[in-house]
Amino acid sequence: MTTEDSIVAVVAEAMRTREPLLIQGNGTKSCMLRPVQAARTLSTANLSGIKLYAPKELIISVWAGTPLPEIEAALAAPGQHLIAEPPDLSDLLGAEGGKPQTIGGVVATNLSGPRRVAWGAMRDHVMGVRAVTGRAEIIRSGGRVLKNVTGLDLCKLLAGSHGTLGVITEITLKVLPAPEATGTLVLPNLEAATGVAVLSAGLGSPFGVSGAAWLPPEAAARVTGLGEVGGSVALLRIEDFPASVSYRVGRLMDQLAVRGAVTLDTDASHAVWKQVRDARPLAAGSGDAVWRISVRPSLGPSVLDGLRAHEVGGFLDWGGGLVWLAGPADAATHAAVEAAARKAGGTWTLLRAPDTLRSVVCVVPNQDAVLARITREVKAAMDPAGILNPGRLYAGL
Repeated sequence: MTTEDSIVAVVAEAMRTREPLLIQGNGTKSCMLRPVQAARTLSTANLSGIKLYAPKELIISVWAGTPLPEIEAALAAPGQHLIAEPPDLSDLLGAEGGKPQTIGGVVATNLSGPRRVAWGAMRDHVMGVRAVTGRAEIIRSGGRVLKNVTGLDLCKLLAGSHGTLGVITEITLKVLPAPEATGTLVLPNLEAATGVAVLSAGLGSPFGVSGAAWLPPEAAARVTGLGEVGGSVALLRIEDFPASVSYRVGRLMDQLAVRGAVTLDTDASHAVWKQVRDARPLAAGSGDAVWRISVRPSLGPSVLDGLRAHEVGGFLDWGGGLVWLAGPADAATHAAVEAAARKAGGTWTLLRAPDTLRSVVCVVPNQDAVLARITREVKAAMDPAGILNPGRLYAGL
């Protein structure tokens, strides 16, 4: 589809015939969650381009099919960046064709990188959105100014809806100046619980930590740029102008007083955190399933420890609050991951697995009765014929 009107026409015809549509951009996330059984695919990949970029206003508006690298390049020219540091999981998710992810896919899945612990999720930086609902109606929410206070916040509703409520066509994002320098404090040979305690101390310090991850030895060994550091590592990142980064990294090192701690400069930090962002430390074989568990940071280590017996391994991001996992793609292992998440009071997402598994298990936690009713009512209001990515999140919805 090359225009918003053409998307409206396709949705209107699908609504009339009640034929389901697979909604996607370049399809780099098509193996996430449940498989969609659809009569045809509606792609926004050709609805591409930057509509407005006002660096002084810290705002950019783009069509949903715009490739993320194109947006990042445009922002980099005047020294700005996307705040949420969205990951590129194309390789992890087995995306075919080598096409880049689109901004619409990033917002629709609400994917956020390590900077989430300091600056919030992707949805927190969506200032405005246009979308085509399952009623073939164009809706608009928010705008192109930083203070949007009127109307329903459909931006946050659509962000993370995985294309089940509307086809996002246009997105307006808040951006910020990119940091001039980045420093990383590498703290070696800490067990998971101790490592998370150190990460928490760093995040609670006055030094403005913007990334906090813990890697077990096998995960750290897969990260290039860590130098001669061996064993497990805790990583703390600080971003700002050079003198400030140097001072704050030094003060944080003195405060934490971990033996063998080393620091990484800007180039090495960028390389390491890009790998963490894209889940490169995860040992996911071609036949493995991949999960993410969101949990209270202090319980991240217990989730990792409890799943080792099931041959599931991973690492921790977001100060311990995000548990990346890979392991056997079978129902028993998935049940173990679900149980570990529930025991820790967290939630899970099945990011990658064969269709045979994704079709029969809960890829996200089932909702309680009240929330499930609200979800059904919202779906009925936005997509009464149930034609947009049916079953992506929940069976029968």
